[in-house]
Amino acid sequence: MSREDQFSDDQTWTRSTCPYCGVGCGVLLRRDAEGGVEVKGDPSHPANLGRLCSKGSALGETVGLEGRLLAPRIHGINASWDNALDLVAEKFSTTIAEHGPDSVAFYVSGQLLTEDYYVANKLMKGFIGSANIDTNSRLCMASSVAGHKRAFGTDTVPGTYEDLEQADLVVLVGSNLAWCHPVLYQRLMVARAERGTKIVVIDPRRTASCDGADLHLPLRSGSDVALFNHLLAQIDAQGAVEADFLNNVDGFDAALSTAKDASLDPTGLDADLVQAFCDMWIGNPKVVTIYSQGVNQSSSGADKVNAILNCHLATGRIGLPGCGPFSVTGQPNAMGGREVGGLANMLANHLDIENEAHRDLVQSHWNAPTIATTQGLKAVDMFEAIHAGKIKALWVIHTNPAVTLPDAGRVAEAIQNCDFTVVSDITATTDTARLADVILPASAWGEKSGTVTNSDRTISRQRSLMPAPGQARADWKILCDVAKRMGWAEAFDYETEADIFREYTALSTAARVFGKDLDLSGWDGMSNADYDALRPTRWPISDTRQGGRFFADGQFFHAGGKAKMLAVTHRAPATKRAPKYPFRLNTGRIRDQWHTMTRTGLSPRLSSHLAEPFVDIHPQDAEGLGITAADLVQLTSPQGQSILRARITTDVRRGDVFAPIHWTGETAPSARIDQLVAPFVDPVSGQPESKASVVALAPYKAAWYGFAICAEDLDPACEYWARARTQQGWRAELAGLNAPADWEVEARKIFNLPEATAQVMRDPAKGTARIAFHDEGRLLAALFVAPEPVAVMRDYLARLPGSEAAGVLTGRAPLDLPDPGPVLCSCFSVGINTILDAIETRGLMTVDAIGEALDAGTNCGSCRPEIADLLARVHMAEAAE
Repeated sequence: MSREDQFSDDQTWTRSTCPYCGVGCGVLLRRDAEGGVEVKGDPSHPANLGRLCSKGSALGETVGLEGRLLAPRIHGINASWDNALDLVAEKFSTTIAEHGPDSVAFYVSGQLLTEDYYVANKLMKGFIGSANIDTNSRLCMASSVAGHKRAFGTDTVPGTYEDLEQADLVVLVGSNLAWCHPVLYQRLMVARAERGTKIVVIDPRRTASCDGADLHLPLRSGSDVALFNHLLAQIDAQGAVEADFLNNVDGFDAALSTAKDASLDPTGLDADLVQAFCDMWIGNPKVVTIYSQGVNQSSSGADKVNAILNCHLATGRIGLPGCGPFSVTGQPNAMGGREVGGLANMLANHLDIENEAHRDLVQSHWNAPTIATTQGLKAVDMFEAIHAGKIKALWVIHTNPAVTLPDAGRVAEAIQNCDFTVVSDITATTDTARLADVILPASAWGEKSGTVTNSDRTISRQRSLMPAPGQARADWKILCDVAKRMGWAEAFDYETEADIFREYTALSTAARVFGKDLDLSGWDGMSNADYDALRPTRWPISDTRQGGRFFADGQFFHAGGKAKMLAVTHRAPATKRAPKYPFRLNTGRIRDQWHTMTRTGLSPRLSSHLAEPFVDIHPQDAEGLGITAADLVQLTSPQGQSILRARITTDVRRGDVFAPIHWTGETAPSARIDQLVAPFVDPVSGQPESKASVVALAPYKAAWYGFAICAEDLDPACEYWARARTQQGWRAELAGLNAPADWEVEARKIFNLPEATAQVMRDPAKGTARIAFHDEGRLLAALFVAPEPVAVMRDYLARLPGSEAAGVLTGRAPLDLPDPGPVLCSCFSVGINTILDAIETRGLMTVDAIGEALDAGTNCGSCRPEIADLLARVHMAEAAE
């Protein structure tokens, strides 16, 4: 059956897209008999061909009313839509009248659909008349945008996902593809198995992606330019320059001269290792260089991008099958936002805000009273302007800057002190929403309808499966309702998402006169029915081009049609190590969580893999600091402090530490990472340097440690706590500086169980206490306390709330009941102990054999590197005996 046949094969399923990373996977959705949602991969979608990662597979567990905002709120009190919208419109209008259009700002999100993005930008840039609209995609891919524009003349992703399967060598630079874009990683692993594709990983940290790689270059943080300058010099030295292609490129001589003068010393890499990499890159003409946040999130991010692009331009390895640089984005619609001007420094359809002819066309198309004439404030500068009182009205849509921006404590302070703040979101309990004057209930994934564009320019329909609950509304409708109240009713009188999309594609048709890359003219005038039936399609879409790659023909978008190579030099990270802050902090994502866990945190499966915030420390660094595995560690930077659990590992370099970004005031208030990150940005892209701040580490000397399980939520009142969802309720780690006088009394407060029957075990001499609460023989909650990290079977205990659990206070599973251990495969909830037992009792020797026996690693495959590592450790232990 062809993919096109599959697309219309089963009408009982709704075709939509996954709301997580920029891979843009297609999903099939269906309501089940209990009112839940079944989710499976769409085999007809070109991005994933039916595959889903652990997060996508668990989407059905994240749909529901728990925590949903169901009505507008003004100062914490439910209000009518009319009152809320009237207030928002009045406050913004008054602020603009009194202080000018640049006194207001929108901060939006890659979670928005393209139609939402389009309306927000039209309202701010064409009717309010300011470009103060930026997006959390600034934190993700702004350096790629800047690098593309400097090299190509426009923000063009040259290649397609198929290039990963056609390349002979794939280089992952600052990209843990195995965890952050698992479906692409699985496509790459298939190519490796079938074609022998070679893989190189360039990353200061050993990640899961390294386990399938031929080479890992653990370079020092921020030294990518030095490495790729050396590669460019080697390209010339080994005669790999493509002279004919360079007829279409300016700047080669200057870029090469700078590269020849560059030193490899900043990388800290062994010269033989670098030579092996250069020989592989040069010796495999079909090479794809994938780069992501490790490149982009840097104070020299744009230069890093251009250093990579220089190598592809010098060799002509761009736009051909299996060749090219490839930026993979972190958010589901980061690309769609770029297409409609979602950043403060651009207009829709890749037009330039500084270009008068471009502005005139957009203003005319919108029939707008004005148009922004200069770039607006980028994310970090925007919130600094709010802190300084220059921006007096702020609208935040589907994002959480009080946690996710650098120097997050200062950002939260800015939001709290802003004259007027509006938040549109699906919940009122984010760190940012708690600071808002007005909170507006927005539709969530599964309720929204529109389009998104993934990392390889494929536009897909996101379709609603269910109505929005309560009074929640689509984001574009909320924006239009405010615009109408501000006096622009005719310009924002859309009835459907299709109306917005038609206006956008008509603008694309008009913009063809400028000869840009983004051309959707083939969809101009699309009917509602065609919009509803829209299939995944890669742009451009015109009478002359349908999808495909860019630049193999040597035609670029600068004046004169040539590309530009840039002479770039290594610049160390903006923050410098000092005796007071000797460690370099790298931040990133973990396999099963997404951003600040607003959605993934609802899934017990996803929360079971890594249930607590942590910091990775090299063993020698840990020994020097007196830190052992499972200790709590206090990290201090010039911006703030955090407390995290120590993981001792050689995956990080000496002097480097790594911590994930996901925990918030809702899940672990003392473990928020971005309050440690310095607010330095790339001077070209405005993207923050989120992977190279400096910190000090010290053991956190708690007086007591606790582990808690409960059927209902808990309310700890201590210096450190971190909670995670379980199938039976919650689990939590706790620690404090002062032990209470009576642990039973304290436990009743934590669990809000003043009348429940308590079972108590105390050992005052050892300082331990164990308390369980029951109701008619059913376990409600339990708390285990000790003067050191508590030694109990956590994953076993987490399954007990709601059961009889007579022996809960032992903290251990009965001998006749196996403990599966911490979950390693989230897709099938397979624990480490289950895998170890199967290795021992069944003699399983390979990852595939474990998959065949237990299903582990057979769905998204992102746990396969961990299974391989587990096997290696078992075999090493056996060899040592």
